[in-house]
Amino acid sequence: MHLYRVPNMKPIQLKMARAAVGLGVRELAELAGVTANTITRIENGADAKQSTLDALRAALEKDVIFLSDGETTSGGPGVRLRDRQS
Repeated sequence: MHLYRVPNMKPIQLKMARAAVGLGVRELAELAGVTANTITRIENGADAKQSTLDALRAALEKDVIFLSDGETTSGGPGVRLRDRQS
């Protein structure tokens, strides 16, 4: 379920989301079913297939919410951690 829908995940959002949940490139690659090199290339600004971006996003969205530019504050797109319900 997407509470917030960001049309195109930006490279910085991928890197921020990965860092926020404490995943290394290899760990995220395994969760998303892609290669570590693919993640590194995307984080460095390379193009990627939509299916690859969707897989990465799905692997991260249980822990983070992707925010589009200006969605909550000015300053560009970002991410935030989901609230943890105990």
